[in-house]
Amino acid sequence: MSKKYQKLFEPLTVGKLTIKNRFAMAPLGMVAMADPCGGFTENAQEYYVERAKGGTGLITTGITNVNYNELEPLALPCASHNPLMFRKSTLPMNERIHAYDAKIFLQLTGGLGRVALKGLMKNAIAPSPQENIWDPSIQHREMTIEEIKELIASFINCAVIAKESKFDGVEIHAVHEGYLLDQFAIALFNKRTDEYGGDLRARLKIATDIVKGIKEACGQDFPVSLRYSIKSFIKAIRQGALPGEDFVEQGKDVAEGIEAAKILVEAGYDMLNIDAGTYDSWYWNHPPMYFKKGMYREFGKMLKENVNVPIIIAGRMDNPDMACEALGTSCDMVACGRPLLADPYLPEKIKTEKLEDIRPCLSCHQGCLSRLAQGLPISCAVNPACGREKVLAITPAQDKKNVLIIGGGLAGMEAARVCAIRGHKVTLVEKGARLGGNIIIGSVQDFKEDDRALLKWYEVQLGKLPIEIKFNCTADKEMIEKSNAEVVVFATGSTPVKLDFGSKNHVYTADDILSGKETAGENIVIVGGGLVGCETALWLRQQGKNVTIVEAQPELIGGGEDICFANYDMLKDLLVFNKIDVYRNSTVQVVEDTSVMIKTPEGEKKIKADTVMIAIGYRANKCLYEDMLGSNKAIYNIGDSRDVHNIMYAIWDAYQLAREL
Repeated sequence: MSKKYQKLFEPLTVGKLTIKNRFAMAPLGMVAMADPCGGFTENAQEYYVERAKGGTGLITTGITNVNYNELEPLALPCASHNPLMFRKSTLPMNERIHAYDAKIFLQLTGGLGRVALKGLMKNAIAPSPQENIWDPSIQHREMTIEEIKELIASFINCAVIAKESKFDGVEIHAVHEGYLLDQFAIALFNKRTDEYGGDLRARLKIATDIVKGIKEACGQDFPVSLRYSIKSFIKAIRQGALPGEDFVEQGKDVAEGIEAAKILVEAGYDMLNIDAGTYDSWYWNHPPMYFKKGMYREFGKMLKENVNVPIIIAGRMDNPDMACEALGTSCDMVACGRPLLADPYLPEKIKTEKLEDIRPCLSCHQGCLSRLAQGLPISCAVNPACGREKVLAITPAQDKKNVLIIGGGLAGMEAARVCAIRGHKVTLVEKGARLGGNIIIGSVQDFKEDDRALLKWYEVQLGKLPIEIKFNCTADKEMIEKSNAEVVVFATGSTPVKLDFGSKNHVYTADDILSGKETAGENIVIVGGGLVGCETALWLRQQGKNVTIVEAQPELIGGGEDICFANYDMLKDLLVFNKIDVYRNSTVQVVEDTSVMIKTPEGEKKIKADTVMIAIGYRANKCLYEDMLGSNKAIYNIGDSRDVHNIMYAIWDAYQLAREL
């Protein structure tokens, strides 16, 4: 190991606990990862062991429940539901984790309060009466003093069980992200007049009573971390504030956040695992690619100047140079959540200086948060085996085959990679001069740096495997039939759908502009407000151009149906913040030389335009596959050429097929 990254591998002491390096796994939800007794499923156990094996020094589990008074039973693991069976599932897991000299904390949640999803919620409670953030028709009642005391006792009980199960500590969830304990801490949500409401110290009493009780029951040397948000970024209920936006904080501001941290550390918390935001500004807690990397560093620096316990920060901190720079000034540990989903061996690869082998996180949330919101176990768009490490492991093929893959986009590259690892003889045919397909164009925007890194990762990995790659080679039926391939995998991708606006020479597709084939003017009308249209609009506006989006549907980006709420909400807010005009329920009627006539619900409107960009979707390229349906060869169609979707399904399609050929 060179001295460049040596700081990341120095040990850290938390009380009397020594952690071998400065890498922590950030906590990520454990939805659908509970066994019938409230313990960890086998998939959950393998998931955490894999991250220990990859070199992470401290693993913090996702949230586990302390009781089932609020949430439906088994929505999350729960140590107190059946303590014996909980220990039976977690103690052997922890022994395996300790074999890699890693440490593990069990994260304990006090509940969700006003941010609970309807499907998970059994009892609608909150610090004070208020409506549910997702469904305003659901009214949350005020918790009684008896319920609060019971909740505190449940935390203490679960911490005792965690210690007995060989967890090295616990993390309390959370004066963070607007969950129940954070709702108690924030005056906007806590209107109580008893001992758990009023001034800041009283609003924090539930959190301070918890740590005091755990220390008394488990001993002063048993570490207790706190998941903590220093600032809320709430403009109003359900309205978050963007980076750089001028607004009046309605939740917890930085001054109060620092004062609260002092009170919490004074009460006994040994470590603060920090971020910023609440569900009203959810993208702060789960930063999409539109955020700059390392955006919590300024908050970590503030806290390090005011409290004397170790500080952990996450927030797109997977760049090792940035991580090294942050240590000592902004934090004492660097937490990676989604980057460790994408590549559980990230710490080991940094230590052994194999940075080119680190599979990047895209901050897309498709495989992680989007699935959690659907009540599905966590996974990863670029790592299909995440959360299913044993079930979806790559194993050698029993019957080695000659495999021909047509198309070098994401699906084709992933199929080639996995087939080659399994021992098949692989030939990859690409009609262009380089690999990548649609991701080449789809990664042009400044905020798509990790998409570009993913393409580079595939190029490196395929270069290390015995794969024959033929560039500038267009496959046809005759060539395929004459080949010695036993299996043919079609990954021919998709092409943009076009509209006919006559012979106007300033009408282009998004691909034309993103690829540099055509140059956008200064006044651009984008036809189509899906993800491609909105992201390209933002990119063009950031170049100083005047941009208008015309969308035929009532909502942009499909109303967020196929995109994580954090990404959807931030992109919508960025369009407004950057003053991009949007016309919903509207269509383009006529394209003229210097303007566009659109039909809106309020009538016709003429918009100045020297460029019209079409972004209404993509059409599968499946003609060659369909021509081969009568072939005697085994044929498969994957990725966009099977069903136009997103990066995750292109990779997952390919992985699923290739690991079983």
